[in-house]
Amino acid sequence: MSAAPKIRCRDLHKAFGANQVLRGLDLDVMPGESVVVIGGSGTGKSVLLKCILNIIRPDSGSIQLDGQEATKVRGRERDAMLRRFGMLFQNAALFDSLPVWKNVAFALIESERMDRDAAREAAEEKLAAVGLRNEVADLYPAELSGGMKKRVGLARAIATAPEIIFFDEPTTGLDPIMGDVINELILGCVREQNVTTLSITHDIASARKIGHRIAMLHQGEIIWTGSVAEMDATDNPYVQQFIHGRAEGPIQMPVRRL
Repeated sequence: MSAAPKIRCRDLHKAFGANQVLRGLDLDVMPGESVVVIGGSGTGKSVLLKCILNIIRPDSGSIQLDGQEATKVRGRERDAMLRRFGMLFQNAALFDSLPVWKNVAFALIESERMDRDAAREAAEEKLAAVGLRNEVADLYPAELSGGMKKRVGLARAIATAPEIIFFDEPTTGLDPIMGDVINELILGCVREQNVTTLSITHDIASARKIGHRIAMLHQGEIIWTGSVAEMDATDNPYVQQFIHGRAEGPIQMPVRRL
């Protein structure tokens, strides 16, 4: 018997006023799988993540985590669910007023009530796991490069040993070499911690590197899923236009002519 999905989304709808963002979206993520959702800006990728994370609620549809309906949880039950997650935000989203080690250990201190010395030790271990030395621990985010901020964000995402990690545009704003470094770190953390991951990106190189399976989101629906090899071989015109970055094709970008 095959395993049940770790994350199962069915018929998700979400609108903001007249803007219908999600239009009956279906998506499964299996235990230990790395799924990457690709798609252009404004297609609903971030809204999908926020719905799964219970930051916003879908207008209708179902989101199940290990078979439990997640759209209806409240209070302590919601807090317990969120503790199962790790998150690498698009711009790292570090707390400017806290040193690096406190950023990494934030959930350990605030949610798990870990004492300061143990939290710092845990933070330094996670920083080492993403290739940062102990002296970085006392720096502040303003003293870090973009790539270092991403590494710190990744260290924070794995600090609580989550079951599921979400990656929001993990390589945005990085040069190709540092982007590949981040991709390698993501792969290493996923392998070592055996976690399930869901990423959203428009970076095809990143998607190829970290994804076991690719899903393309267009106009609020998943229109295609498959492996990287299947992505390259498919004759789906939407997928082909997107992965090759072609202006011509079925995906029409609004452009105002001068």
